[in-house]
Amino acid sequence: MNIMGIEFAPLRIPLARRLQTLAVLYYSSSFIFFGAGGILLCIFMLFTRLYYLPILYAAWFAYDHSVCNKGGRPWKWVRNWRIWKYFRDYFPIRLVKTAELDPNKNYILGYHPHGIMCAGAFCNFATEGTNFSEIFPQIKPHLLTLECQFLFPFHRELFLCSGACSVSKDSMEWLLTKEGKGNALVLVIGGAVEALDAHPGTVNLVLKRRKGFIRLALRHGVPLVPVFCFGENDLFDQVHNPDGSWLRKVQDKLTHRLGFSPPLFYGRGVFQYNVGYLPYRKPVTTVVGRPIDVEKNENPTDEEVNSLHSRYMEELQNLFNEHKDKYGKPGLNLQIS
Repeated sequence: MNIMGIEFAPLRIPLARRLQTLAVLYYSSSFIFFGAGGILLCIFMLFTRLYYLPILYAAWFAYDHSVCNKGGRPWKWVRNWRIWKYFRDYFPIRLVKTAELDPNKNYILGYHPHGIMCAGAFCNFATEGTNFSEIFPQIKPHLLTLECQFLFPFHRELFLCSGACSVSKDSMEWLLTKEGKGNALVLVIGGAVEALDAHPGTVNLVLKRRKGFIRLALRHGVPLVPVFCFGENDLFDQVHNPDGSWLRKVQDKLTHRLGFSPPLFYGRGVFQYNVGYLPYRKPVTTVVGRPIDVEKNENPTDEEVNSLHSRYMEELQNLFNEHKDKYGKPGLNLQIS
């Protein structure tokens, strides 16, 4: 239905499709608003008869704040909520396995690209939306993100239940040494900076200078697993911001100061398709590559780090080339900087 140039969603839509939109609305809203919303709610409650609740929560947070660096608080019941199936089906999102992961080992999974909201990473590794535990039996995924994500009241509790943890050095060391075997640490390698290059039909990875995860893998002898998500960058449009433009300069400065990037993106709305903060309904396929065996070396040299880093980039490129014709857009190329 098109009214004055605005394309509205049809009035008669199957219930399942409406529930899919509702699931994605929840995710997009939590990504953008729930953090600040939790803080504002606590401040508001301080001036009501429920003033004691934020005080009690503050005491709980003081006691529990470090759990994001100590394995998190994964809860299978939350990971299996039905809402995540609707979230998966909205796009849809698919998880593809190319090799087995041994539950007697720990792994570091490098996820590429970041995209705007990491929808593929969240659905595949922070929920059972794509049945991760059936595809990779006895492997426990931990999606790693900035520690500031675990500072927001209430929002942090649900995120911890997904198995998510901080991407800090202490957190990764804990997962690799104190949580047994079968842990899969999922790092979105490009981070906040890479989100600024998330434009449809392109893949520009920030990887050449990202070597901390390589050194960590060497120190613990942990296999590296490249992961590429086709379609992640196609879920939103972003205002044109080429390197050197005034907008990009401002975004780079804010990213450096804030620790997270401020991409100017837009997608579709809930009841209309022209503009909003919901992602487009476009397929997302996450391909988990073959493990790269790493020999333990507690004191690796720069040369050894660079050698393994080069091999990782080569395997990632091979993974992309092997699957781009099946899951990627025609003419899609991988650029690494």
